[in-house]
Amino acid sequence: MRTRKCLTVTAAVILLLCIVFLIYTGQYCHADETAAAALRTNETVRVEETGYGWFFDGPSETDALIFYPGGKVEETAYAPLLHDLAGQGMDVCLVKMPFRLAVFGKNKADQVIQQYDYTHWYIGGHSLGGVMAADYAAGHSSQLTGVFMLAAYPSKQLDENTRAVQIYGSEDGVLNMAKLEEAERFLPAGSQRFIIEGGNHAQFGNYGKQDGDGDAAISSEEQQKRTVEIILQNR
Repeated sequence: MRTRKCLTVTAAVILLLCIVFLIYTGQYCHADETAAAALRTNETVRVEETGYGWFFDGPSETDALIFYPGGKVEETAYAPLLHDLAGQGMDVCLVKMPFRLAVFGKNKADQVIQQYDYTHWYIGGHSLGGVMAADYAAGHSSQLTGVFMLAAYPSKQLDENTRAVQIYGSEDGVLNMAKLEEAERFLPAGSQRFIIEGGNHAQFGNYGKQDGDGDAAISSEEQQKRTVEIILQNR
């Protein structure tokens, strides 16, 4: 009788935890109308929904970026940034994450790499997505040329042959600066850090204001334009 009661209590606790988790993950930042518009194909970039997420196919035949979205952010919020990047010379594979949390899909890049034939593969992401992208890069250095971390940092040692670039806004109120500095020991020699003056945390995507973030002094368009320039100049 006691065993049955214990099992009942355990099942109830597990059910409660599942409900709490679903409520937590069900509250997320939604992409805005600008992001929806960037999911359309134009004369330069073909946009296609895929099994892993979205493919932004621009003029490049050699370079592609696998992009992991930020935690609890709708992946399509990054469409404007990634559409512009593809249009200027680096195709992009935007990955949709389970529960919108990259910790549950860190190795999804495996699926992407198997589908295409590019000379240079890069991986990157925003916030939590950037941390998970760096984690993936740490274990797959032979497959990747570099990693781009937007308001993010590595939590594992990156290979010395991996090109590592960090980008964040001067007004970022979400990025943990202490962890950013602590993680410097995981960066390879020659890694680069760029601070976008006037930029904040949320404006790498198009999903509105984020709790705890600083007020940006530049537009999201300007922040994303500068981000694209940095990526292309440092690939």
